[in-house]
Amino acid sequence: MKILVVEDEQALLDGIEKILTEENYHVDTAVTGYDGLELAIQNIYDVLLLDIMLPEVDGFAIVKTLREKGIRTPILLLTAKDSVEDRVKGLDLGADDYLIKPFAAPELLARIRVLLRGKGEQVESILAYGPIRVNENEHDGYIGEQKLNLTVKEYLLLEFFIRNKEQILVKEQIFNRIWGFSSEAGLNIVDVYVHHLRKKLAAYHLDHYLKTVRGIGFMLKGDEEDVSTNEN
Repeated sequence: MKILVVEDEQALLDGIEKILTEENYHVDTAVTGYDGLELAIQNIYDVLLLDIMLPEVDGFAIVKTLREKGIRTPILLLTAKDSVEDRVKGLDLGADDYLIKPFAAPELLARIRVLLRGKGEQVESILAYGPIRVNENEHDGYIGEQKLNLTVKEYLLLEFFIRNKEQILVKEQIFNRIWGFSSEAGLNIVDVYVHHLRKKLAAYHLDHYLKTVRGIGFMLKGDEEDVSTNEN
């Protein structure tokens, strides 16, 4: 799971990053509201942790902007303000939960787990689209009962496509989700791994599900009849 933490208090930010990393979450961070918004708009995260009082753009404005753009990533607001008005404002704007500073690590982790469960598909650790599914516990994909034997990157790629099925994903978006901003790999690595994934789907005559959107990126989209038949 990939989490974005936007917090301007460096010591707290470092502490949160350490807690989440030790729990095997992949973490990106930002210390200003502007940078946090730029990252969050890419829609590559599973959960957003947002401080309310941020320089440049506050947490309320970030929540409002993301929801207006149709980005439904679960948001946990971090706030030193314990007023009912602030909590209600954040929830009304589209935040999913709030946590009052200072907080204990176990409570932070518990709130994140609740938000992830609330997304629905994590309950059984199975994501599916048509005949294609991935098992989050095994980190592998299946066609029916046949295991695809995916590499780590191939699994992450297929999982990301299924989570965003029938939506165009631009190459930069895929790269930042799978390889990360600090990766020294070139953007063409996305084409390489999409090609690898297509070859494994081709063995089951499903390579046409992974479509190229010329000049933009890729999209997982099958034939409507095949998808509805396999999902029912």
